Amino acid sequence: MLRTFLLAKIHDCLLTAAHLDYTGSIAVDSLLLDAAGILPGEQVQVANLSQGQRLFTYAIPAPPGSGRIELNGAAAHHGRPGDRLILMTYGQLSAPEWLSHRARLVFVDGHNHLLRVAEQAVIDPHLPGGATQRLD
Repeated sequence: MLRTFLLAKIHDCLLTAAHLDYTGSIAVDSLLLDAAGILPGEQVQVANLSQGQRLFTYAIPAPPGSGRIELNGAAAHHGRPGDRLILMTYGQLSAPEWLSHRARLVFVDGHNHLLRVAEQAVIDPHLPGGATQRLD
C-alpha cells in the first residue's frame, strides 16, 4: 500500500510579492528549491501562517539568492507581501520506503536566505507502533 508523506518543506518564509496578472504558480528563490529538492513544476502546498489558508500550486524558480517568494495568478488572492508561509511537497511511499524516509526541512532567515537544511525521519521504528515524529 502507498501512503502519502511529507517530502520537503521550506519553513517560515516570507511572501515578497503577489502578482494577479500571471498564469499561475509560486516563484521561489532557486537556491531554496534546490536545498529542499523541489523541482520546477512540482506541486507545492502553501500554508499561509498569517491568514490561516492553504492552497496547492506549482513551483517555478526565481533568481538564485534573490530571496523572492511570489504568489502568481489566482493564488495571488491568498497572500499579501509580508505573510509568513510554509511550502510543502508530498510523495507516495511504499512500506519499505516510508520506514527509511527522511523529510528535508529548509530553514530561512527574515530575508528568505538559507540558514540550514535538516533531515528528519518521519517514522521511528523504535517507538511503539512505529509512531510518527513531530517535524519541526
